[in-house]
Amino acid sequence: MSVLIALALTVLADEPRPQVLVVVGAAGTPEYGTAFQKWADQWAAAARKGNAEYLCIGREGEGKETDRDRLSAYLTRSRTGNTPLWIVLIGHGTDDGHEARFNLRGPDVTVQELAAWLAPVKRPLAIVNCASASGTFINHLSGPNRVVVTATRSGSESNYARFGQYLSEAIGDTAADLDRDGQVSLLEAYLTASDRVREFYRTETRLATEHPLLDDNGDKLGSPADWFQGVRAVKRSKDGTPVDGTRAHQWHLIPSERERTLPASVLQRRDELELSLASLRDQKDRMNEDEYYARVEKIMTELARLYSGINRAP
Repeated sequence: MSVLIALALTVLADEPRPQVLVVVGAAGTPEYGTAFQKWADQWAAAARKGNAEYLCIGREGEGKETDRDRLSAYLTRSRTGNTPLWIVLIGHGTDDGHEARFNLRGPDVTVQELAAWLAPVKRPLAIVNCASASGTFINHLSGPNRVVVTATRSGSESNYARFGQYLSEAIGDTAADLDRDGQVSLLEAYLTASDRVREFYRTETRLATEHPLLDDNGDKLGSPADWFQGVRAVKRSKDGTPVDGTRAHQWHLIPSERERTLPASVLQRRDELELSLASLRDQKDRMNEDEYYARVEKIMTELARLYSGINRAP
């Protein structure tokens, strides 16, 4: 590592860091408990590598304060800030058609309660629900500047979900770096984990009882992994709503060395330009060809100048 990069990392270490909150729910059986603890450990290891603050609820001894109370209090304290907040729910879920729940030790938390606690949070937010019957969480939690990932596409997929295992493995696995940029995005981890879920059921010749979804455009719909080719969505819903994936591909729990050295202002502007380009692509079929390419050229020119300035920096 060069001296300049080392100095940059030292400066960044003093800046506000992303936060990762892992909530381990009620296990039900020792077998599930062992699995959930392992998944939490893998998220903890990834957070350390990414220099993120890490907190886990559900592993400490039970006391007067319930896990539901701890979760509510943490979210109240974490409403403000500019750094991303990752919330990872590991465990079981239920959905009776009226109310979806994540099963905690003690009182459960409903999706409506979680939505109310998160409503004041304006910082970048990723909510990853690895539980069974989690699909409904997208409908309630989707919104601007948010990425929501669920292990199932509906509340009726209520069997044990393996997606959480594969996602916890993929988030720190270089094999999940699909675009080979030296870092694994949340989108890449989602696509890799979803592929491993499909492979499990195919190899075991079982009927798949979980179909993960990802939503990052705020439309409350979500996109399955088979809509993507590489990291680009190649399918869309029948009503033509914007596709998901661009925002999730900007989330990296373990950034590459180059990414860590980029100023926050550069990262923010780059992300804005990439989102603008993705939005423009969604409108291509409804635009005049000359206008479309003129607007693409404008965005690409600014991106080129941005990267050119980075490359000229000491």
